[in-house]
This record gives sequence, structure tokens and C-alpha cells, in this order.
Amino acid sequence: MEKRIVVLGAGESGAGAAILANKLGFDVFVSDYGTISDKYKNMLDEHNIVWEEKQHTKELILNAHEIIKSPGIPNNAPIVSEAREAGIPIISEIEFAGRYTKAKMVCITGSNGKTTTTSLIYHIFQQAGLNVGLAGNIGNSLALQVAQGDKDYYIVELSSFQLDNMYEFRANVAVLMNITPDHLDRYDHCMQNYVDAKFRIIQNQGPDDAFVFWNDDPIIQNELTKYKHGKLYPFAEKREEGLAAYTEEHKIIFTEPTPFNMEQEELSLTGKHNLYNSMAAGISANVAGIRKETIREALKSFQGVEHRLEKVARIKGVEFINDSKATNVNSCWYALQSMKNKTVLILGGKDKGNDYSEIAELVREKCSALIFMGADNSKLHKFFDSFGLPIADVDSVQGCISEAVRLAKEGETVLLSPCCASFDLFSSYEDRGRQFKEEVYKLKKENNE
Repeated sequence: MEKRIVVLGAGESGAGAAILANKLGFDVFVSDYGTISDKYKNMLDEHNIVWEEKQHTKELILNAHEIIKSPGIPNNAPIVSEAREAGIPIISEIEFAGRYTKAKMVCITGSNGKTTTTSLIYHIFQQAGLNVGLAGNIGNSLALQVAQGDKDYYIVELSSFQLDNMYEFRANVAVLMNITPDHLDRYDHCMQNYVDAKFRIIQNQGPDDAFVFWNDDPIIQNELTKYKHGKLYPFAEKREEGLAAYTEEHKIIFTEPTPFNMEQEELSLTGKHNLYNSMAAGISANVAGIRKETIREALKSFQGVEHRLEKVARIKGVEFINDSKATNVNSCWYALQSMKNKTVLILGGKDKGNDYSEIAELVREKCSALIFMGADNSKLHKFFDSFGLPIADVDSVQGCISEAVRLAKEGETVLLSPCCASFDLFSSYEDRGRQFKEEVYKLKKENNE
């Protein structure tokens, strides 16, 4: 009997999984409770894959041999709970795709720095001339790439949601940047559940694999002893015994497997958080046997990531920066820490159980005003009203930019670093960031700058 695969969710990962399953000869059905975008409808239609939208037809789902669940669907969604009760295995697209490729996997997770580090590692591997794909939370889905023609390496950014439904998948190089509270609304507001999800990145590692991590993260240190893992490659700012990378006299020192160093000021990315991202990327490439000269050159030439501390424009002496990807408090902390001038900070969106006390000191020190851009800003007001800063409430990017113009003085910075998910007013953090940039560009044109 032909094995039936049901894919829940028809975004990038769902469509890719369906196409791979179809290519492998499975009986495939795709179901999305929302609306499927035309891009993915066309992809599914091209492969004659049956799909439905705006509903989940139980008779067509609960007869599956296996369900591939998109990471955006919560584990407690009714159809997921019913499938689990029916004893149907539920896996992620990454888990599914991993079965059908012999490529080496370099996988990156963490509460912050994932996308930049993933993009940086991919850049180094490309510069080395390797046959490499970019997948996971970024680029095309891993399943689609495996279906279209395999690679030798995949650089895979993994969210905790993707890791939740991964069981046999193995990361040859696992990178864990840090762990701070995030997505707690999806983890029963229990930090340990979130930590456990992140540590799934090293499940199935053997002694020949590598585990790259930030040595100064107390949560990572606390959890290390609980798990089997590959060879440890820790990095930190200050020199310590056993580190694979550290800084000394304005240099980054890489100690193993091939020792080399480079001047910190040669890095294309600035700020302490990017120092860690560069260390993690350099170690990952070093472990993969890429030449030190190539690693050095790639760390110098990398262009950065859209929506991550992205300089948009300077208008009338005010710098506008798009950090829309800062969807948690710790990301905003890193952004504020890197600000050299007084800052008008734009916060707000869908709160994920945030604790804003982490940025309180930096807001007091660095901010001249706050703009709250969200459908419900009550939690932000409750926390920040007592700081004595000017505060504006807006519910659109247009309103946000006009308030920013009113509040920001010459020589200051306007920083969109929201701490929150975007789903109250926007379709994604990318949508939020692009709308912000469009309004800034309009303003620049109006001012003939």
C-alpha cells in the first residue's frame, strides 16, 4: 500500500516537503487552515499535488501514515492533537528532508544571532567554492533543495519550533549561540521547555561531530553535562583554557583545529554580538577544513543581513536603522548596546511573554524617546511610563515615521528594534522592516537627501 504523507501548512517548508514527498512516490496531501499564497499554490499545482486551504478536512488528514507539520503550527493545535491521539507520527520538514540526503549538515540555533551566523557561514562556504545550500528559517526549504538536486553541505538555521519535531536528524556541526527567554507563549511559559527544545540540536551527535557554543552563557553551561554531544568548540571574548576562539589585543584567536588569527577591526560586522557571530562562523568553517585565508577574507567581505541593524538612511542628521528582526528582548539589548548616539527606540508588536527589565538600564542610558507601534501597547506603557521619556503611540509605519521625525533631534538615531513578533499589524518581521524602509526612503526623497 502506498504510504500517505499529509503536510500541514503550505508555506516555504510545507510546499518543499510536499514536492520532495511527491518526487519520492508517496501519496501526498497538503492542508492549510489559512490561505495559501499563489506562489505555493502554483508550485503544488505544477507537481499535481492535492491541496486544501481555509480548513482541515479530518477524513483526508487522519488517514496519514506520517504528518509533516510546518513549524508555525503550535503543537497544541486541535488537528495536531487529534493526529497525535490517533498515533500518527508528526515530524518536521527538516527531519523528513534529512532522510534523503547524504550532505553534511551545519546547523545553527540560539535565541539571537542565528540568521547572521547562518548567513555568514554560508558566505564562507560559498567563498571556498563548496557545493552548499542555505536552508531552514532562511533561503529555500531544505526539502525543496534535496528534491531539486543535492548538495555536499547545507547550512541550516533552526528555530526551536523546527527542532521540536526532529528526532533522527543529525547535525555534523551544531552551533548554539545563546539561550535567553523567547517564544515562552509556545512553551507553557516554562523556560526549561524552551531550553530543552534548543538542545535538541545536539541529539544524535557522535564523537566525530562538532558542538560550537558561546562559553559564557550560564544556561548552556548548566545544561552541557546532561547531554551526549560531539567534540566541544566553545568561544568567548576573554581567553580561557580550552576555547576554540577568543579575543586578545584586538585580535580574534582561533585555536583549533587549524590555529590562525585576524584583527578585530577587519571584521565586516561591528558590535559585540557580531564578534560572537564571527567567532562561531569562523570555527564552523575551520572544523569543515576550509583554509584560514578563505575564512579571513570571507569574514572581511560579508555584507550583513536585511532587517538586522540595517542602516537605512541619514535624513537631516538623523540615522534610521531597521532592526525588525529583533523579535525578542535580548536582540533589542544587543542593538541598544551598539548605539553610539541618543536613540528614539521603536518597540511593540505581539508580546511573547516578554520581560522588559533586561533592557531597562540601556533604555534609561541610551534613549531620548520611545515609540510604541502595536495593536495593544498596554504592557509597554505599564513598564516604561515611569521612565520619564517622551512616548508616542502609533498603529502604522506611517504614524511611526512622522512621530520619529517629531521626536528625533539632529545627531540622534531612530531604531526599529521591536522586542516583539510582528503578527499584530504585519504579516512578518520582513514585512514590518520593508514597510519601515519604504517610509524612510519616501521621507528621504521629500527632503531631497
